[in-house]
Amino acid sequence: MKISLNWIKDYADFTATPEEISRAITFLGFEVEGIARSGAPVLDHVVVGEVRERKPHPNAERLSVCLVDLGPAGGVKTIVCGAQNYQVGDRVPVALPGAVLPGNFAIKQSKIRGELSDGMMCSGKELGIGDDHSGLLILTDRPALGTPINAVLPPGDVVFDIEITPNRPDCQSHLGIARELAAWFGLPLRYPRPRPGNDHRRGARAIPANLLSGIAVEAPDDCPLYTAHVISGVKIGPSPSWLQDRLRAVGLRPVNNVVDVGNYVMLEYGQPLHAFDARSLAGNRIVVRRATDGEKIVTLDGKERVLSHAMLVIADAVKPVVIAGIMGGENSGVREDTTNLVVEGAIFRPQSIRPTSRKLGLSSDSSYRYERGVDSHSTWEAVHRALELIVQLAGGEIADGSFSVGGDVPWQREITVETPFIHQRLGFIIPETEMRESLESLELKIVREADLPQGGLAWTVAIPSWRDDLDRPIDLVEEVLRLYGTEKIPASVVLSPGLAAEDDPAVEFNRRAMTYLVGHDFHECVNLTLRPAAELSTWVSETAAQELALSNPFVEDQSNLRPTLIPGLLETLKLNQSRGVSVSRLAETGRIFLERNGQILECASVAFIMVQSEAPSWLKRPAPDFFTVKHHLAALAEIAGIDFVRQPVSLATTDLAAWQDGHVGVAGDPAYGWLARFGLLNLARVRAQGVSGLVYAAVFAILPDKLPASGVQRKRYTDFSLFPAALRDLALVVDATTPAASLQKQLTQIARAAAGAAFALENVTVFDVYSGTGLPPGKKSLAYSLVFRAPDRTLTDAEVNTVFQKIQDEVVAKTGCSIRK
Repeated sequence: MKISLNWIKDYADFTATPEEISRAITFLGFEVEGIARSGAPVLDHVVVGEVRERKPHPNAERLSVCLVDLGPAGGVKTIVCGAQNYQVGDRVPVALPGAVLPGNFAIKQSKIRGELSDGMMCSGKELGIGDDHSGLLILTDRPALGTPINAVLPPGDVVFDIEITPNRPDCQSHLGIARELAAWFGLPLRYPRPRPGNDHRRGARAIPANLLSGIAVEAPDDCPLYTAHVISGVKIGPSPSWLQDRLRAVGLRPVNNVVDVGNYVMLEYGQPLHAFDARSLAGNRIVVRRATDGEKIVTLDGKERVLSHAMLVIADAVKPVVIAGIMGGENSGVREDTTNLVVEGAIFRPQSIRPTSRKLGLSSDSSYRYERGVDSHSTWEAVHRALELIVQLAGGEIADGSFSVGGDVPWQREITVETPFIHQRLGFIIPETEMRESLESLELKIVREADLPQGGLAWTVAIPSWRDDLDRPIDLVEEVLRLYGTEKIPASVVLSPGLAAEDDPAVEFNRRAMTYLVGHDFHECVNLTLRPAAELSTWVSETAAQELALSNPFVEDQSNLRPTLIPGLLETLKLNQSRGVSVSRLAETGRIFLERNGQILECASVAFIMVQSEAPSWLKRPAPDFFTVKHHLAALAEIAGIDFVRQPVSLATTDLAAWQDGHVGVAGDPAYGWLARFGLLNLARVRAQGVSGLVYAAVFAILPDKLPASGVQRKRYTDFSLFPAALRDLALVVDATTPAASLQKQLTQIARAAAGAAFALENVTVFDVYSGTGLPPGKKSLAYSLVFRAPDRTLTDAEVNTVFQKIQDEVVAKTGCSIRK
């Protein structure tokens, strides 16, 4: 909405600069989208002068040398001028040396073609008040010589383009914005205070029946109040300049004195009004009713509108004449020869205006306000203001009495708020006197006050009818803060709960799992927790899918809780492949939901996928396979406190819709509350989804309460040794079913104990697995490489051999295996 600064000065003595007012509007809770200035800027050293003599310039054909009289204080100046539209005796604006004109054009004494010039006579464009630069601005009113030009030119205006929030319809008017700004700057507010019809023009006779015999409201729910007044004997003509200037400033085109008054009062009070030519009302009646289906009306914009029964219209005895609350019809508008008026003031229910406006594609200043709500308790005041202005500007006589159907519901709303409550919600202390001033400056009057036993005051605040948005104590807290100033909120330390590494095991698990995966060149993904129902049949049973369904999903493809993270990863993979992004490793952590015996379990989960693709790369990696994903899955399980190496892994025999038969492993412990599945995804389903390449995947899930407590020590950097390592190989004959990783852990513990503090065991790795000729049936050989290193010296063979022999003896004694020679 556009707000004129000159206009709101009618209601309060604002002396602040436009920048200060813009800042105030912003802090009051509204957005200033732009500021437009009109009229002349402040022009120092620019005064009124009179041309006393004009001679041709001796050295320039199109220039003149003039003597210009600036009055007793300024004397007579010599000025060279190139304009041709002036004569001796004309009074014109004169910019003297030291003046700075718009465009940062500085005036100084200078020589022009050899002749001295003590200033410049100005055009309207040079003064910033128009686009005409063809000649000088001739001051036909002949102001006194030496008068500052700003005292002569029409005052400029500043127009603020403000975005009003939907909950503040009271500010869809100049009076509403002035009320807010007066409260901010601590100024008294002046209301227009209209008189009921202007006594000296009020008629002594009742409303003539030949002008208006009655009104009827057939849709009282949509029109709770309708009023009509009659003015006879008006003379239609142009509005005075002050009214036209006001309307133009805010973007409206002046039409005539009656129509302009209606627009002016709407912009002043926020109450739309409408004036009919009384002779156009067939049957001299007004009927507020719903339109009939297919009924037509030509609106003021010249377009024919087809109406329906859902739309509210103002009609006469025969036809609709106004689309209620939106736009009038051509058949009832005020014309140049109109002499008798019917002035309408009404309240329409927003729910009836909004759909009509949308369906017809027709919006107006009236509908904009009715859609957001108009204060019905201000309607009569706005109507009387309009009647007064019409009689003042167009003449005529207001008939005694009026027609009115419906009325205002008596307004009484009070909110009790306690000062300790305000302090608690604000988080800082505002003195009670300032809180009281903030409320009462907005006309939120404290009608009762009581002392509280615990200290402080309880205020009962009367809410005016135009503030229908206030109905709770917390709303008054906001009003106090708005007027006190949000910029005055004291700085303080913000305390908020956070999740540290030792606070939540699930957070720690997600963090450590993703750290591991990102370190192995996986890309982290984040997908939605809700998945489409059709997808779940691939991953879980029909019963589980039903249990995971939402009762009232917002959208069809987000109807079920996800039982696994893999579908989201496949979608991400497909998206990247379709856009030519050669990503082959994706991972995600998050919550999944599993159904067990009719119960939904929420689990912490991590999943990843690896693609065997032919994407070109300078780095040649071994293609991922079943054992690659098992290796990474074991590392993730270890983060969750699960010794995956010691867990039995079996090939899945059921629920293979998503996985490739014979290429998927399953592990888990229902009693401990965890499960894992890994292997090759079903080739046909992956291709049907639009993904190319073999896709290996793994998913690990665990109940959050089964995760180990946080508090894991962060790894710290340790200096590495600059001395060479000593290597020893050890081959052990074990049962064929013995896991290599299990024996590796035992060997590592034994070797570290044997080395002691003398030097460090740096690493133990498996480098060979053998079974067959030379070994007993049911046995295999596992060969390990042991790396020893000291931080401060090169190890000797003697000391390494001593430790190595001790390791062999301990391994044989504690594991029951034998050393292969």
